[in-house]
Amino acid sequence: MSLEIGVILPTSTPDPERPILGDVRESARYAESVGLDSVWSTDHLVASAPLLDSSVVLATAAAVTERITVGYNVMLLALRPVAWAAKQINTLQLVSNNRLVLGLGTGNPAHGDIGWRAAGVDYSQRGRLTDEALAVLRDLIAGNPATVAQDLEVTLSPGSPVPPIFVAGNGPRAHRRAARYGDGWATIAATPDEVRTNLGRINELADGKQLKATVVAPQLDGNPAEQLAEYEAAGVERIILPPTGDWRRDYDKAAELRN
Repeated sequence: MSLEIGVILPTSTPDPERPILGDVRESARYAESVGLDSVWSTDHLVASAPLLDSSVVLATAAAVTERITVGYNVMLLALRPVAWAAKQINTLQLVSNNRLVLGLGTGNPAHGDIGWRAAGVDYSQRGRLTDEALAVLRDLIAGNPATVAQDLEVTLSPGSPVPPIFVAGNGPRAHRRAARYGDGWATIAATPDEVRTNLGRINELADGKQLKATVVAPQLDGNPAEQLAEYEAAGVERIILPPTGDWRRDYDKAAELRN
């Protein structure tokens, strides 16, 4: 099976009553030792549960591992000035020896708008701001000149290889964003049939590109081996398993699926 299997580092949870704040170093090393493909950090400024800064988390995970991919799942690009975001991304790419995967999204409405207001960003404009940032992000990461505002051209130094980028979201605008700017597309808890249908729509828009999908929290409630094969056949290249509160147990179960 070529399907990649990743896990979320113990830095956040969808359940505010059960915050997960574990040892990033230990968990990243353990994920690598049991043969998993990737570790991920979610991203927000103010969320519905305690949450660590994603760039610091991923830098820490990269520093104590050698092989495993580290990834944003997903960076809320519009929360940051795009040049700062690009600087964080290319620095992490360099210090991890090019092991970064960059997931990007516009944010989950479940967290509300307080984080956006705290960052001085209009929540209602986050889609537009994300598109504007994506238009220059690759050049900024690579160290090429990029126009970030009217009459303001910026070149970051040093540049780095641009990591693989996947764009998250299920609506038509997110699909267009993935088709235009992404190397892949991400969704949450979709079935193989839903992935196949939506990925087909995205690839029709993608001007010759053939994107693959990342599925977070896939539905594995029957025969996992058969279901993983169905996801792979639908165009999924990677699944990211959700946390349950015991990261070591989660990683062991993920390794069983991987092997």
